[in-house]
Amino acid sequence: MIEIRRSEDRGKTRFDWLDSRHSFSFGEYRDPQHMGFRALRVINDDSIAAGAGFGMHPHRDMEILTFMRSGSLAHRDSMGNGAVIRPGDVQRMTAGTGVTHSEVNPSNDEAAQLLQVWIEPETLDLEPSWEQESFGEDWQLVASRDGREGSLRVHQDVSVHRGRIAAGTSVVRALAPGRFAWLHVAEGRVSVAGHELEGGDGIAVSDESEIRIEAITDSDVLLFDLS
Repeated sequence: MIEIRRSEDRGKTRFDWLDSRHSFSFGEYRDPQHMGFRALRVINDDSIAAGAGFGMHPHRDMEILTFMRSGSLAHRDSMGNGAVIRPGDVQRMTAGTGVTHSEVNPSNDEAAQLLQVWIEPETLDLEPSWEQESFGEDWQLVASRDGREGSLRVHQDVSVHRGRIAAGTSVVRALAPGRFAWLHVAEGRVSVAGHELEGGDGIAVSDESEIRIEAITDSDVLLFDLS
């Protein structure tokens, strides 16, 4: 079974410094039909104005992944970590028992474009932790429960692939019985099971043996394999 979530149907948050689209309910946007998918709770598509961002704010009991699309983002947290996230980088923060952090666009003239993903952990009250790696643009595993293949470790039974798929090529992910998939198209145009998807679109896959992603144009996509 396949269900499509079109970009234009997503929730919206807009301030003078932030333009955000929400695939699932977030903040003041509430839609009981779109509260998440399996353990996947949030996909926010954010554009942060130059010199602006989120001041120190708290989180707990959530796995938070940040994917830069363009520009950069300066991260600081209560664990003492600090880093600048750039395109190709992926950051993972386990909020666990509680953490505060800030995310600020350090540029004076360029907006920061990013995707932030929240995944519900399989265990509550974990010790907070943080890591960041550069993966480049190639299609690859970037996050997993066991940290295999150099991926970031998330505390949930999920495998996250991300990268560019060249026009005219495809990738296939086999889905074991009882597994589910969510595909988010960050950029470009792809076809899945005869359905054409564009930037910002998402698709939920249930009760299927595989998901085949065919790139119509050069495309940047995120694929979540979920229990």
